[in-house]
Amino acid sequence: MVGAGSIKFWVWASLISQIGIVVTGGLVRLTASGLGCPTWPKCTDANLVAVPEQGYHAYIEFGNRLLTFVLAVIAVGTLVMVFQRGVDRALGLRWPAIVLFLGIPAQAVLGGFTVKSHLNPWFVGAHFILSAVMIVVATILVWRAYSPAPAAIPQLAYALAPALAAFGAVAVVVGVLVTGAGPHAGDATSVRNGLDLSVWEHYHSYPAYLLLILTLVQLVALARTDRAEDGSRNYGLATKITFGLLLVEIVQAVVGVAQARLGVPAGLVEIHMLLASVLISMIGFNYLATRAK
Repeated sequence: MVGAGSIKFWVWASLISQIGIVVTGGLVRLTASGLGCPTWPKCTDANLVAVPEQGYHAYIEFGNRLLTFVLAVIAVGTLVMVFQRGVDRALGLRWPAIVLFLGIPAQAVLGGFTVKSHLNPWFVGAHFILSAVMIVVATILVWRAYSPAPAAIPQLAYALAPALAAFGAVAVVVGVLVTGAGPHAGDATSVRNGLDLSVWEHYHSYPAYLLLILTLVQLVALARTDRAEDGSRNYGLATKITFGLLLVEIVQAVVGVAQARLGVPAGLVEIHMLLASVLISMIGFNYLATRAK
């Protein structure tokens, strides 16, 4: 395939950058820098960029805004590779590449509303949900760039994949609500969503634990069929991905419990956000590995 190696670079860059923007966005909020640049699209009414008089919060916030241009360069590079280098259309690379490109201005505009609303938690949450969608799309792009051969999947593992995706989505959405109720608003003057943090932390844990249990069941179903003719184990791609998903879920659960017990420290919240982004991608890979034709 012409340009295949370069395409793989760009699709991985797309996925990593989509996860990275979540992490840097979390850094902005957790350092109370959300209104370091109090206007949009300029940093202040008088300045396009951050200036020393505003302090370090402005540089953190403006730095996160500049990363949008990095995502734009990656999105354009991906589009060029997909459309100009003779890539087979049957791979289905074009629509994910277009969606990722269109997601850049969508995120920028939503970010503007977030700033202008003084970090309204519902806009902040919508910002993360859109990033989650972009991570899923980038995951599809990576999968289709490699186009792995279809494998025989046991019926139970095949049937569980939609449930895993559904419980994962619910856990993420409820997690966004928990974030909106928590102490890290992004600025001391920003309001919270009014939900009871201690109660909604439990609501968040229920779908997360169900996801972990279903992943374990699916992994057992897959592993039991990964046996070579001589009786030795020969774990397939779906099994390896599901095992990776299970590990991320376990670490995420440990971090989540520690976070709740220790009073939601900023460092653990940042790790939790990184793991949530990786988890979203791994759920996408799991679905594709077990359900893709």
